[in-house]
Amino acid sequence: MTARLLDGQAIAAAIRQSVLPDVAAFATAVGRPPGLGIVLVGEDPASEIYVRNKVRAGTESGLWVDLQRLPSSATLEDLLVVVERLNRSDPHDGILVQSPLPAAMGRGAAQRVFDAIDPEKDVDGFHPVSVGRLVQGRAQLAPCTPSGVIEMLQRSDIPMSGARAVIVGRSEIVGKPMAMLLLQRDATVTVCHSKTRDLPALCATADILVAAIGRAGFVTPDFVRPGATVVDVGINRVTDGAIARRLFAPGSPRLADFERRGSVVVGDVHPDVVEVAGALTPVPGGVGPLTIAMLLKNTVAAAQGRQRPA
Repeated sequence: MTARLLDGQAIAAAIRQSVLPDVAAFATAVGRPPGLGIVLVGEDPASEIYVRNKVRAGTESGLWVDLQRLPSSATLEDLLVVVERLNRSDPHDGILVQSPLPAAMGRGAAQRVFDAIDPEKDVDGFHPVSVGRLVQGRAQLAPCTPSGVIEMLQRSDIPMSGARAVIVGRSEIVGKPMAMLLLQRDATVTVCHSKTRDLPALCATADILVAAIGRAGFVTPDFVRPGATVVDVGINRVTDGAIARRLFAPGSPRLADFERRGSVVVGDVHPDVVEVAGALTPVPGGVGPLTIAMLLKNTVAAAQGRQRPA
């Protein structure tokens, strides 16, 4: 058996297409397009790529995207001043501060920034008010990656109601909100982490297995019940040849790609899982494109919400 690959690119394109009428209607009614403010601190190479993709996708969808850059020497106070200015700015309907922040800003800096963003503009869904609404099942702006996973499962006809779902990873960004969203669709959810006992055996009970642990190829075939749906949220850049050869068989195109480039992007799920799972999200091309699509959808929702009477 070889798993059906779930095409995140195609689903993301459909989501982006679906927001176009709302963008046009908002622009006609308000006299301006929905606006997204993105703040990038420093010059982290991965963040540069992520932000460039967000700016391009937003612009192509008709949004006004305002990229604000701060040098790596900026302090947390400098960043909070920018966030407060965007909070007060009417044309900015959504605010996103790209993570990770420079280590020099100190431990807990990201949470202080998330707490400072106006909840009505919190398109990442990380503010405590946003989290509270999510837990209560009335989120206006849910975190983009878990929301994208739900869209993928729905559009791929993967049943969630009554399914046993296991999530590997308990982060505030993916693991915990993913659990809430699946619970709200009547799945029975288990969240696993580094202290979970008998992890492979527990994962192998899942109808839907979500890997969001940040370790290349961590989820191997023994974690997967035959026919299960496996969602790989991980994005890991491998530069170690020994790891690449552990993940990819001799002569495989991905190993050849590694040998040519000196690096390869892989998920948290080992490639051999494709022989066991019923459906699988590839990396790249699976969950990643959905995150940006849901960011655009959240920005439009935030814009619409700010125009409604209180």
